[in-house]
Amino acid sequence: MANIRIDPFGTDEVSLLTDLYNQILSPPRDEEFFGRRFRGRHNVCVLIAGIDNRPVGFTAGFELMPSTYFSWITGVLPDFRRQGIATQLMQAQEAWAFDHHYGLLRFECLNQHRPMLHVAIAEGFDLVGIRYDTPSANNVVIFEKELSAHT
Repeated sequence: MANIRIDPFGTDEVSLLTDLYNQILSPPRDEEFFGRRFRGRHNVCVLIAGIDNRPVGFTAGFELMPSTYFSWITGVLPDFRRQGIATQLMQAQEAWAFDHHYGLLRFECLNQHRPMLHVAIAEGFDLVGIRYDTPSANNVVIFEKELSAHT
């Protein structure tokens, strides 16, 4: 596993998140996209993973319901994949959600993103459903994990 540092990131400063997102995922998004997504959300948490002071990945989430935290989006730069960075980000987000008294962590992933599906299963998430996502014309796999066993 890569030796990374994971730091919380303020949602009022989304330029780094936007830059990382646009290097990893598509279609490109602007800062306003993230501002709209976070506006009115409770307990937004953005974590940035870095190696040697270089940002290489991120995860972002927010409260879905009072007992459920939603892991909205996670990404790692292509040159840094398969080093356990996404796993470490998900573990850090899980610990954050547990520390903030959430009992359930929900994670959704496009069916085409096979490496993230593998991470979810390896991290103990249960597959609880599938829905069709019209914008991407793809199935979204829905995972959940109870956090009561997290120690």
